Amino acid sequence: MTVKQYMLDKIANGTIHAALIDPEKQSAEKAGEIAKMMKGAGTDVIFVGGSSGVTKENLSATAKAIKEASGLPVILFGAMPDALNEELDAIFFMQVVNSVDPRFVTFGQVVAAPIIAKLGVEPISLGYVIVEPGMTVARVTSAKVVGQDEIEKAVAYALACKMFGFEFIYFEAGSGADRPIPPAMIKAIKSAVDLPLIIGGGIRTPEAAEAARLAGADIVVTGTVIEQGANYD
Repeated sequence: MTVKQYMLDKIANGTIHAALIDPEKQSAEKAGEIAKMMKGAGTDVIFVGGSSGVTKENLSATAKAIKEASGLPVILFGAMPDALNEELDAIFFMQVVNSVDPRFVTFGQVVAAPIIAKLGVEPISLGYVIVEPGMTVARVTSAKVVGQDEIEKAVAYALACKMFGFEFIYFEAGSGADRPIPPAMIKAIKSAVDLPLIIGGGIRTPEAAEAARLAGADIVVTGTVIEQGANYD
C-alpha cells in the first residue's frame, strides 16, 4: 500500500493526527522516543522536516529512528533537495503557492525531481499555503501570507490548488504561531474543494485541534507543542 493510500484510508474514518518532528531540534534517538510516544497517543503518521538546518545526515538518522521506534510512515515535509534520502517513506512534493520566490514554486522542485525518481521514494503532490502570522516559514519562502480574515483569498488559493491537480492541500499558520487558522477559514476551504485538507500551525491545545477537526480538517498537525514536551498520556 502506498503512503498516500494509507492516509486516505485513515481519513475515510475521520480526522487523523500527524506529528511534525524537526531533525534539527533533537537527536535521532530522541526523535524515535517522541514518535513511539506519539503512536501510543494515537498519532497516525509522522512528518519530518523544517524551515532550516535539515541535512541529509540528520534527516536520514531521524527518519530511520522514527520508523524503528514507532512503525509509523515517515513523510518529508520541508527540506532542501540535498537532504533527500532513501530512509523516507514518502515526500510531499510541494509548491508554496503564495511564495514570490521561484525556488519554492518551480526551481527547487526541478532540482528535487530527478533525485526523488532515483531514490524511488513515493512523491505526494501538495499545495502549501501560508497563513498569517506565517512565522519562519513565511520569511524563508518569501510568502505573501493570507490574512486570518481573508477567507475568500484562502478559498481562491484552495481552488487554484485543486485546478493545478494537487493531491493534498496544507494551510499553515507557521511553527510557533500564536494563533491557529480560524475554523471559519477551514470550513470555507473544505466547502469549496474536496481535496484532503491538512491544517497546522498554532495548534497547542486539544480544544484547538478539536475546533480544526469540527471545521473540516482531514489531518491536524502539531509540532511546537511536541518539542515543548507536552504530556500525551
